[in-house]
Amino acid sequence: MTATSTAPLGLASDAEAILAARRFAQVIAPGVIDRDRSGTVPAAELAEFDASGLLAITAPRAYGGADVSMVTLAEVIRTIAAVDPAIAQVPQGHFLMVDVLAVWGTERQRRILFEEVVAGGRLGNALAERGGRHAQDLRTRLQGGRRLDGRKYYCTGGLTARWLAVSALDDEDRVVLAFVRRDADGVTLDEDWNTMGQRATVSGSASFSDVEVDPELVIPYHEAFNVPQQLGARAQLVHAAIQVGIAGGALRDAGEFVRTRARPFFEAARAGWADTAAEDVHTIGRYGRLAARVRAAETLLSDAATTQDAIGRRPADADAAARGSVAVAQAKAFGSEVAVEVASDLFALTGASAADERYDLSRHWRNARTHASHDPVDWKYHHIGNFLLNDALPPNHGQL
Repeated sequence: MTATSTAPLGLASDAEAILAARRFAQVIAPGVIDRDRSGTVPAAELAEFDASGLLAITAPRAYGGADVSMVTLAEVIRTIAAVDPAIAQVPQGHFLMVDVLAVWGTERQRRILFEEVVAGGRLGNALAERGGRHAQDLRTRLQGGRRLDGRKYYCTGGLTARWLAVSALDDEDRVVLAFVRRDADGVTLDEDWNTMGQRATVSGSASFSDVEVDPELVIPYHEAFNVPQQLGARAQLVHAAIQVGIAGGALRDAGEFVRTRARPFFEAARAGWADTAAEDVHTIGRYGRLAARVRAAETLLSDAATTQDAIGRRPADADAAARGSVAVAQAKAFGSEVAVEVASDLFALTGASAADERYDLSRHWRNARTHASHDPVDWKYHHIGNFLLNDALPPNHGQL
């Protein structure tokens, strides 16, 4: 694919952001199967995204951003994910870091990094690690506030980002975020990403060897989780939008296949009940059920985003933060289940011919299942139930 930038930088409104997302989705649609099969870095497509103006849609207006609603952000991500959820996942960490800067950044940090964002500079993440008791069991160190050493994994978007936000422990074992340039000396990014789905995210590893850090570009990230916050919920809303987008994309492709390629089951055809697959009574019923569940997932997503808009980046208290987290958890948990269900039942609707690899329809299930493994649905349902039954506040560590 040869990508050319068609949308200008400086999107100024919610409507412009949604239109830009629709245009971008149309541009990348023709290459989705090739990207899934190759698993290579979609550099041209991501350059197109970075040039679209979408990177700055959640940045504060005072720094050149559009500061769109969370309803709009969810719709932007859902629109792209319905075409290619791997591409849609790449800026997830970017939007989280925009929130971190908006709430916890210093004036200098905002001025420097938001200027980059507005100019099309994407913020990548280097947060999770392997080898510890869990993904947030950090071993990466920031020594003296100036020298960074460690290794990260699941660095989605890092290979093509302009900046990396790296979580590390400082000299007092507190979690900090250090912003470093992707091409800085001592930074090495690998394409060691080999998964069954979300292949084009190329969420491989990053290593940092005695990387020089500007002390004024370090955020005391640990402080964010000592007060009621919505960083995790807002980040999870993007993940929810990805799952809901997968569900809608799978339903779309199933319907298209039924209408244009599938044949009715021979018993229905012999009995004169159906001349086409789309007239088969069982196909109609199953498709209708799936369509209703996709619509329910889209509605839950919109409701969660509306709740986030009402609460804002800085929740008034712990109860407000809990309500925001639970609303997003409901959308993410249900959306994840529906995405996997539709992507699987797609083959019940379309028949054996849809299993032909030339159509690559299995990508919907592989993407849904891979992305849903990001965090367990069962934990979300646990916190939802515990909050509603027992008034137990969900954890404030940002993962709900």
